[in-house]
Amino acid sequence: MALPTMTAEQRTEALAKAAAVRKARSELIGQVKDGKVSVADLLRKADTDELVKKTKVVAVIKALPGVGPVKAAKLMDQADIPEDRRIGGLGARQRAALLEALAG
Repeated sequence: MALPTMTAEQRTEALAKAAAVRKARSELIGQVKDGKVSVADLLRKADTDELVKKTKVVAVIKALPGVGPVKAAKLMDQADIPEDRRIGGLGARQRAALLEALAG
């Protein structure tokens, strides 16, 4: 599929929009790191918030205090969640398994 041809103005707008989304997602991950937002909160917000819905699960887990790449991979494996899954793509069983893995 070929990419649509964009004018310079459209390209600039798209780049600005993408930068704003990246900044908002970074702030969301920062809130998780600071303990202001829990994974359970994010799972609840995913139904209505497009930003949360499109955030990768592994990025949120890695942002938790005391969780690095190895522990995050282990938690994802315990919850049977593929590494590239986004929060909005989690089913009810996967959400429950993730919360259980984080609690245990």
